[in-house]
Amino acid sequence: MSRLLSPVTLPSTEGGGLPLRNATFLAPMCQYSVTRRDGLPTSWQLVHLGARASGGFGLVWTEATAIVPEGRISPEDTGIWSDEHAEAWRPIVDFLHEQGAAAGIQLGHAGGKASAYPALPETARGTVPADEGGWSAQAPSSTDVFGLAVPAELTVTQISDLVTDWGRAARRADDAGFDALQVHAAHGYLLHEFLSPLSNERTDEYGGSFENRTRFVLEVVAEVRRNWPAEKPLAIRFSGEDWVEGGWTIAETVMLAKLVHELGVTVFDLSSGGIGAFAGPVGPGYQVSLARAVREALPAETAFVTAVGQITEARHAEAILVGGDADGITIGRAALANPNWPVHAAVQLGDGQAGLVAPQYWRATMG
Repeated sequence: MSRLLSPVTLPSTEGGGLPLRNATFLAPMCQYSVTRRDGLPTSWQLVHLGARASGGFGLVWTEATAIVPEGRISPEDTGIWSDEHAEAWRPIVDFLHEQGAAAGIQLGHAGGKASAYPALPETARGTVPADEGGWSAQAPSSTDVFGLAVPAELTVTQISDLVTDWGRAARRADDAGFDALQVHAAHGYLLHEFLSPLSNERTDEYGGSFENRTRFVLEVVAEVRRNWPAEKPLAIRFSGEDWVEGGWTIAETVMLAKLVHELGVTVFDLSSGGIGAFAGPVGPGYQVSLARAVREALPAETAFVTAVGQITEARHAEAILVGGDADGITIGRAALANPNWPVHAAVQLGDGQAGLVAPQYWRATMG
């Protein structure tokens, strides 16, 4: 068997970890499909995520799911800020399990990039105004670096309240039956905004030094860990580099990865960018070096690292794993185009399709 399609186990702080049928992960990708604007997942989430589960992915991550209403990227995003939201997620989680995939939820808060129009064709760009259902965004600092309406600066009390909100969301995610939880600290959203000097201009205990800029992330991770079962893996997604002069760097990411690992984070996904004009590399696997830097810094027995970013070909994905750059591969846009990406990867790598093809689709394997 290839490394890509072989079974793997995500480590956890207690117990035997989470076994997966293979090392392919569906990336969290916004769907902008909650037309009622109430944060409750819909039949779209069931079909979108369910199709990738039946298509062979080892673990399926939800889109960024807001911990509070004001944390949504757009009004059409999902949330988990009430028990009703947890109930709405449960049948989706059950279906993912029925198809042989593990179910993971990404918890997030958009910070200064909240209340934006959905990134869909023929849709306006910018901040959704209040008279269209938008709201005032909040961020570490009042800055125009996001290219949206200038957000209000969070008070220390509000920061503390958000830490509590993250913990409550983690409990609800467990109640909904999710197997893994990912804290979203990437792509210019709230946690990343605290980390990056490009967006954090605070002069209190949450700004300035590395210790201060990472304080909020560490508080969130600690609170989530307290509210998330120790036998279930806790993950984090980092923007490993801002790729902007004076921004967050991979050296800082490695230092923070070590700190959150000590707090119980065992799964790491390395993306990049999200604040300021992107000035980084482009092309297939352009973020793999970031994954390798974190992989080399953490013990292999207790940390699992995934690479993401323009990895579209099975042989490329396999080479990343064989070369030791990462332990798993997160597939994004290629999975939008092809829900059965792992099935096709198995064919390309000569593994066959046993255990990946839903029995209802077995005729597709007959040639």
